[in-house]
Amino acid sequence: MGRSYWFECPRCGYRARVSGRADRGLDLFVQTILCRDCKELYDAVIRLRVEEDAASGRPPASSRSRGLIPRGIASVAPTFQSALNRLPRLGANGSQWLKYKLQCPVSALHRVQAWNDPDRCPRCGVYLEKNALPFRIWD
Repeated sequence: MGRSYWFECPRCGYRARVSGRADRGLDLFVQTILCRDCKELYDAVIRLRVEEDAASGRPPASSRSRGLIPRGIASVAPTFQSALNRLPRLGANGSQWLKYKLQCPVSALHRVQAWNDPDRCPRCGVYLEKNALPFRIWD
């Protein structure tokens, strides 16, 4: 079970709802990232479990068309929200894990780095304060 927390900057008032570290649920792994171009914190999907077709052993075409599975060599990770909103497929024949590089959900060309609590505000540089209770518990 993964957890997302409210992080708030006492100086500039910046707020973010992120895990604050590497975290995992049943079907996905996330890492909180700092995008230096957007000056924002995001939870980036780094691993995602998808079902396989019985005949081909590949992820089904329906997942590829929804943008959950990358086409070709350039892999584009789904956003955290779209990965959470996937419905589990009951009676799946098998599954496989897809790995993704850390990348900004706004643009794959943005410069990103892993961000782990406690760390600094992306806008003003003061340490962010973490709320004691989770904002969301996700699976």
